[in-house]
Amino acid sequence: MTAHLRLFFNHSTSRAIGLVFAMQGLLFGTWSAMIPFIKQKFQLDEAQLGLLLLALPVGITIMNPISVGILHRLGTVRATLLARTLGALFFVIPFLMPNVWSVAAALMLLGTTFSTTNVSMNTAATTLENYEGIRIMATCHALWSSGAMFGSAIGATAMGMGIHPVTHVMLIGSILLLSTLVVYQAFQRVPSEVTVNKSNGPRPKFKMPNAALWGLIAISLCTNLTEGTMADWSAVYMREVVKAPATLWGWGFAAYAFFMALTRFTGDAILKNYGGGPVLRVGGIIAASGLLLAILLPYAPTTLLGFAMVGAGVSLGAPVLYSAAAKVPGMAPGAGLATMNTFAMIGFLGGPAIIGFIAKAFSLPMAMGVVVLMGCVWIWRAGYLKA
Repeated sequence: MTAHLRLFFNHSTSRAIGLVFAMQGLLFGTWSAMIPFIKQKFQLDEAQLGLLLLALPVGITIMNPISVGILHRLGTVRATLLARTLGALFFVIPFLMPNVWSVAAALMLLGTTFSTTNVSMNTAATTLENYEGIRIMATCHALWSSGAMFGSAIGATAMGMGIHPVTHVMLIGSILLLSTLVVYQAFQRVPSEVTVNKSNGPRPKFKMPNAALWGLIAISLCTNLTEGTMADWSAVYMREVVKAPATLWGWGFAAYAFFMALTRFTGDAILKNYGGGPVLRVGGIIAASGLLLAILLPYAPTTLLGFAMVGAGVSLGAPVLYSAAAKVPGMAPGAGLATMNTFAMIGFLGGPAIIGFIAKAFSLPMAMGVVVLMGCVWIWRAGYLKA
């Protein structure tokens, strides 16, 4: 069960790709912990916050088709490092803006770096798997979850200690920049097949999904809605429904991310033995049950346990679906992944905006109940996955 981890951490190129995943998770976890600060700063209700949260997926959606071209022109190595550097620099901008509209514009800008980093780092991991004949995707996503867990927990603790959010995100941005320098040398050793350029096949481009890709998209909309809801609303849920103290606001997401990471670290071995379809179905049952627990018993211990179950349940969704999308027949390298990612982001970052409107009209627990229903759809569709 741990042999794949020893192989991963003894492999310098795998470690470099994994660190990029971890730093992307650190960025997102920090943003998740800071959402209550933005809500409070501008006195936003749930619907207004939901609208603001749409800005990030708008930037990602606009950039996704362009990201494929960037991947083609620059290659996976340069595209990943450039996007990661710009993401570190752009991260602080939303927290410096004086009004909601400028925050939205800054989040759209940040979203463009999210898109390119996401497409390029997943393409690198998938193609390295093919080139080396190893499994690293689940471990890479485990490192993303680990970064998200630390980002959320440290961000919540910093706010509880009275550290100004701008100071904190500037520190995180500096860590992200430093990490890019750390991986730079090892990243240059990514195999040439990972670098998608004009000399190795057709130019990748965004394409409307074929039947195989639509099947993956259907599942990913559900899994990504669950992930996005946890990222954007778990801290708000801890604050406004559970009535937890400020130091615990980000710990709901941290518990979720910790168990997501823990499961993902064993994921490559699990998937080798059981396959993607059955694993996704069991994961859907665990995730839906955990969220239902948090809704029915909104106390700190039970909510943290429920969010932890959601993390374990949703953990292997992204590794299975990204790996499968990157291998869809009839699509150029990176195109299947980028195309699915365009639609998946509707669930991951656009879905929580809808959750905001439902919470405004009814309540946040009822809005979370919609995610439970989507989990049931995910369980049903997972039975059709041939992975």
